[in-house]
Parts: sequence; C-alpha cells; structure tokens
Amino acid sequence: MSTGTEHGYAGMFRLDGRRALVIGVGGIGREAARALAAHGASVVCADRDPATAKATAAAAGTAATALELDVTDADAVDRAAAELGALDVVVLTAGMNVRKQLLDYTFEDFDRVVGLNLKGTFTVLRAFGAGMVERRRGSIVVLSSMRAHAVEPGQSVYAATKAGVVQMCRTAAAEFGPAGVRVNTIAPGVVETPLTAQIKNDPDWYEAYANKSALGRWAAPGEIAGAVVYLASDAASFVTGADLKVDAGWTAVDGRFTPPT
Repeated sequence: MSTGTEHGYAGMFRLDGRRALVIGVGGIGREAARALAAHGASVVCADRDPATAKATAAAAGTAATALELDVTDADAVDRAAAELGALDVVVLTAGMNVRKQLLDYTFEDFDRVVGLNLKGTFTVLRAFGAGMVERRRGSIVVLSSMRAHAVEPGQSVYAATKAGVVQMCRTAAAEFGPAGVRVNTIAPGVVETPLTAQIKNDPDWYEAYANKSALGRWAAPGEIAGAVVYLASDAASFVTGADLKVDAGWTAVDGRFTPPT
C-alpha cells in the first residue's frame, strides 16, 4: 500500500512506471490521456474510432499507444483486459446522451444510452477490476456527470445512467477496497466537447448554462484532467467511493436568480 509520501510530497502526483488505460479519448478523454502521460504514465488510448485513438496517442507522446475498443462489446473488453495485462490505472470517459422528453423517448433510445453509459461501465469494472483485485493494486476512474445530482427536462435516461454509474462505482469501491483497489467517479459540469455541441450551437442555451455556475463559464476539457490525475495518483491514496464534482459550483449554488440583499 502506498501512502503517497514515499518520495516526498513533490512526487505525490507522479505516475512514473505506471500503466494507464483511457477508454473514450475524444474530448475529456484526450486531455486525460495527455495529462497522465505528462505525469509519467505509459498510456493506452482506447476508442471505438481507431482514428481518434491514434490521434490521441500521438498527442500524448512516445509512451502512448492506440487501441480500437468498443465498450458495448463485452467480449472485446474481456480480450483487451487479457491482452493488456497488468494496469495501474483505468479511466472510462465514454458516454452518450439522447436529449428528448421522457414521453418522446423510444426503447431504442433507452437501450443505446443504457448500453453504453451503464452496461459499458459494468463491463469495464468487471473486466479490468478482476485483474486489479488479483494484483491487489490499482485505481479506476469513471466519468459520471452533474446530471447524477441535478436534472432538467430532456435528461431522464442520461441522468439515470449517470446516477447508476455513481452507485455502481461506489459498490465496486466497497468490494475492491479490501484488495487495495480504489474506484472513484468524476462529475463534470458543462464542458465543451462533441457531446455538448448541440448546446454550443444555440447561443442563448450556451449562455444560460454558462451563467448557471458560480464561475459563470463553461469548462475546457483539460480542466477535468487534473481531477483524473489526482484520483489516479498516490495523492488520492485514501480516496475511494467518491464522486468528485468538477462543475464550477453548479450543484452547490442556486444561480437562477440573484435576490436583492
């Protein structure tokens, strides 16, 4: 067990000699892979789109490699876990959203969102968690969302899956913890990624979201990467079962109206 102070506090965020897998390497995942590599990890950049995986691996440096992987294919995930062998860090950022009112949702929409966000998380925890538990070390980081805590119209299934991701990872933290394996989630606020392009293309919608948070703006994908490095590193050696909010205070502040004081 590491306490994070073996090499002094100056090195507590370093990941030298560690192997990391980042799944879903467009947007936040791309910056997470780059940040992990910058702190010394060798990083496998995995994505269902091989071009995205290769581009992110190139951006992450010479210690990074690319892997085509679809987390909705459980057999492929199991094969990847066997082929990659010992990993110290696994980061799952892959996710999707279908923005529709509940009464307009189809069963096909439901299955697509649940299949990637919730079943995909289960598949990754099962496949890669087994090896970590056997080796008695490792850190798993999964992207949840502020929508696990605060909802709005049109977000029913997405919000439900992200709340499910939090609870599933908390359970994994409880079950894997005796083996020294940590499992945490990160709940981003509004981040400028391909997943939020629909909002960015509507100026009023974009501005309304910016003004809702305490900081009054959107996040760049790189602003989530620090939380990934923290949870992956020895700096978080006593952190497990947490859902770390990186949302500019969205879920803490009622920013819809500023009353006179």
